[in-house]
Amino acid sequence: MIKLYRRAALTAFATLPLVGSNVRAQTVDFPDRPLRLVVGFPPGGPNDLLARIVAPGIGERLKRSVVVENRAGANGEIAAASVAKSAADGSVIMLGSNGSTTVAAALNRQLPYDVRRDFTAVAPIGINPMLLVVRNDLPAKDVTGLLALARAQPGKLNGASAGAGGATHLALELFKSLGKVDIVHVPYKGGGPAMADLMAGLVDVYFGGLSTALPHAKAGTMRALAQTSLVRSAAAPDIPTIAESGLPGYDAAISYGIFLPAGTPSILVDRLHAAVDATVRSPEVAAKFTELGADPQFGTPAEFASYVADDLAKWARLAKEAGLKAD
Repeated sequence: MIKLYRRAALTAFATLPLVGSNVRAQTVDFPDRPLRLVVGFPPGGPNDLLARIVAPGIGERLKRSVVVENRAGANGEIAAASVAKSAADGSVIMLGSNGSTTVAAALNRQLPYDVRRDFTAVAPIGINPMLLVVRNDLPAKDVTGLLALARAQPGKLNGASAGAGGATHLALELFKSLGKVDIVHVPYKGGGPAMADLMAGLVDVYFGGLSTALPHAKAGTMRALAQTSLVRSAAAPDIPTIAESGLPGYDAAISYGIFLPAGTPSILVDRLHAAVDATVRSPEVAAKFTELGADPQFGTPAEFASYVADDLAKWARLAKEAGLKAD
């Protein structure tokens, strides 16, 4: 297992609430009814599957039933808005990705919630890297070769995404920014059509979810050059990271974590953190994460808050530099 954080690089993030109401510990407990674990996507996707993996362990440790509630829509923003307005009594918990928190905030100033003020960061649970894949007949065999090819032919290569403003698009834009290359963005309505055109040779480059792109790469219908996390995923240990392949510091993994509404008493934040951390550290849960192409992550509420702050700053810089806005 790996840690999401590099402790030496952590910075304070005073605006993200970490400490709840100053209430005596012995008078505060989770409500004596089922707790709602809100997910902003339909059943069957990564967010939903991860929630259903961790919910039983969290419930067992809190001695409460934890029910997964799917509130799909607007890339997770509908769910986040509902949690932000919920009672800060521990009854409503959110499993959110950086797509509906930091990325959404970086691209959309009109969100009905403020990531920095409306949530309490509790714990990270995992990251899901993407794979940088190219069409089979592209001359580039690795990241260095792709950068050289793109620099030699500015504006000639095209990079697909599953949609403007989404994770696959931002991964491409970060690659372009750090690599100082000009690759034309071609947005699709979903990852399936984007990968189909990549396999057909109609586009050159794509950043696809590891769990969906890896089987195609193994089957030989596209070539995997690298993965987007800072550390190699346990699901693909033989594929190097972009950071170790020519672009130091590149990190565009999809991260997942647990949040509570701002103002939740600190004793409940600490108890939920302990339950989440113990659940994610269990071998059974770790194995299920790996099957989904995700790697378990650990950190204190303060560390997770610092990560959220750093992630928001990174995507905000990129959005300003590349002129990106929510689709």
